[in-house]
Amino acid sequence: MPPHVALLLWFVLLLALFLFDPAKEPKVSAALWVPLTWMFFMGSRQLTAWLGWSGTEGLNSMAQTLEEGNPTDRTVELALLFLALVILISRSFKWGGFLRQNWALTLYLLFALLSVVWSGFPFAAFKKWFRDLGTYVMVLVILTDPYPLKALGTFLRRFGYLLVPLSVVLIKYFPDLARQYDPWTGIQTFTGATTSKNMLGIVCLVCGTYFFWDTVVRWPDRRNKRQKRILLVNALLIGMVIWLLNICDSATSRTTLMIACMVILAAHSKLVQRHPRILTVGIPAVFLTYVFLFFGLGLSTEFAEAVGRTSLSGRDIIWQIVLSHQANPLVGAGYESFWLGPRLQAIWASGQGAINEAHNGYLEIYLNLGYIGAFLALLYVGAMYRNICKRFKPFSSMASFSLAIWTVFLFHNCTEADFRSGPMWFTFVFACWAVTAVGRQEASEAATLQDAGGVAQISPSLGKESEDVIAHLSPWAL
Repeated sequence: MPPHVALLLWFVLLLALFLFDPAKEPKVSAALWVPLTWMFFMGSRQLTAWLGWSGTEGLNSMAQTLEEGNPTDRTVELALLFLALVILISRSFKWGGFLRQNWALTLYLLFALLSVVWSGFPFAAFKKWFRDLGTYVMVLVILTDPYPLKALGTFLRRFGYLLVPLSVVLIKYFPDLARQYDPWTGIQTFTGATTSKNMLGIVCLVCGTYFFWDTVVRWPDRRNKRQKRILLVNALLIGMVIWLLNICDSATSRTTLMIACMVILAAHSKLVQRHPRILTVGIPAVFLTYVFLFFGLGLSTEFAEAVGRTSLSGRDIIWQIVLSHQANPLVGAGYESFWLGPRLQAIWASGQGAINEAHNGYLEIYLNLGYIGAFLALLYVGAMYRNICKRFKPFSSMASFSLAIWTVFLFHNCTEADFRSGPMWFTFVFACWAVTAVGRQEASEAATLQDAGGVAQISPSLGKESEDVIAHLSPWAL
């Protein structure tokens, strides 16, 4: 098939899915297109890269881009952020209550902002901090939708419809765009619609987790005609995700997707629903055991072999190199400032290639924000976990998705850096906040049904309620 015919067919398929998707929810707000556009560029490539305006390649050009960014891309990000803020203002979102009640997140963001003071590149650090605020604003746009549960599913479906089939088409018909070659070894890697095989793996991980969870939730009603069509679409997307994970050979994403599926299946089992502590206590216990064996006893090679690798692909060497360049263990180099300037050039000169991350999320936080920043970030992660666990009694299907994403995030950060702007961090925040939003909506609908004597007379607008969802969360919620 000619490449441009394949691309045209993808576009027709995309329009068909958007217009005639059996899972389409007609009541969700058109405002969802703003965070979807943000997430599309975050999970694939920036606008200038899609248009071929990225400029010349080379180490000097890459280093300059990391520090200064691209004016065109920055303008697009600011425009999207402005639109998102306008949407929240129009919904009368209560910022003061949100920041006061969600002190774990507030402390982390304030410390990150303060770190700009001791950064060697304060202007660049502030620009990155301000840009990353967009992640939280975009999540709030989704969750303050009048119908947050429907908005959640619509957003993740559209994201999967955009990037998963497009990655398949680009790999098969546009190899110059979807494949890369290691400059040192010449080994070919597949990137699809993203910029690296690891990013493609993360996109597949996020989409695969959602479509598997949605399939499990809908499975009891599989005899319904509409549900059959939705399950068929889910199966096709899951098949594409599996194919992409195999061809890009992202062992971390492939393994953590399996973990996510096991968590979802376990959460929906009758045993765990009767005894949720099997999961809520078991997952942290398993993770701490894994960390002890992996890092404490040095069994990293054995774990790598278990997922089809002979080694950590040089990650252990990278960890040693970056730790030797940490200047301030207490407060770090400043927000997103470690990979800038002479330090970056020195790391690149070590022979590990043009890397720009530590391939470990916990280490990445430590390098940029030191022990204090790492503590605040882990405090926030712990707060999210406590919030999710509360939704298992009574059981909420949304809690199973949130717990799966939380678990994946925990394990994925051992070999990838997800504590930074990107689709994994976006999905982590999104899933952890959504469990409260959806829980409040389900409780409100159940109360309405009870008041109506069992008759489905739910109010056509949940706008005020969805506003209160975020504004009145407990201090541990966000």
